[in-house]
Amino acid sequence: MLPVPARPPEPPSTTGRRGHDAGAPAADDEPLALYWAFYWAVAEAQLARWLPRRPGRLLDVSGDDGRSAAQAAGAGHRVIEVVEPAPDAEKPEVRAESRPNGVRTLIADTDRLHYLTDGSVDGVIAENRALSRHLVTEAAVAEIARVLRPGGKLLVSVDSLTLGMALLAEQNRWAHLSDVPAAEVLLVPWPDGTITRCFGTDQLRELLTEAGLEVEWIRPRTVLSPSTVEHMLTRSPATLPRLVNTELSAPAGDDSLGVHLLASARRPDS
Repeated sequence: MLPVPARPPEPPSTTGRRGHDAGAPAADDEPLALYWAFYWAVAEAQLARWLPRRPGRLLDVSGDDGRSAAQAAGAGHRVIEVVEPAPDAEKPEVRAESRPNGVRTLIADTDRLHYLTDGSVDGVIAENRALSRHLVTEAAVAEIARVLRPGGKLLVSVDSLTLGMALLAEQNRWAHLSDVPAAEVLLVPWPDGTITRCFGTDQLRELLTEAGLEVEWIRPRTVLSPSTVEHMLTRSPATLPRLVNTELSAPAGDDSLGVHLLASARRPDS
């Protein structure tokens, strides 16, 4: 099992909402702080590589406090950032706040996109494990496929089976752990009572293809081990860019290497 906290800390804020600097590393008392600083640097680099070269209209349902939306807007895209409403909210509304140019924030459900028309966006970003938090993930992906234009793309990250097995083992749920290989759907409780849905490569591929999307690639978020990253960055913090480049050039590898999976898929041309 993994000697690493399975759920990453909150990503660095790019909007000032959490009151710390964009791109700042995790606090010194954060477990594996150097690894998580590396993790978010890799996530930023992966998103930069994925973003369409031609400016377009993107939907961001990541719920990562504006990090990916701001990055996409900085690359020239017009971004609709969807934020889950408060429990007493009655309908979607545009929230006025200081945001990067090119970003509009919509308070609305992220699993039901009825407020968007068919084929109305050029790409969808579902980072930060967003779809693992939607337990009926099939419905959420079907909605994403609906609003994508033909040729539009989806970037998605989810919790992996490796993560789910680590959580079950930590909670001494051995009977549940033995059922993992045969499970069609793996729902795993966190210690705080929330539930996550975990995927293997084959399950994630099936989820996307059944929604009518063509899978371009699936890979672990990171293949470098937390212990390796911590060792290297403790010795020399200046090696961070080199480690990120190493991660980006590494083969996709086995999904058992990572706690999170990252995938790119596209809606076929009509």
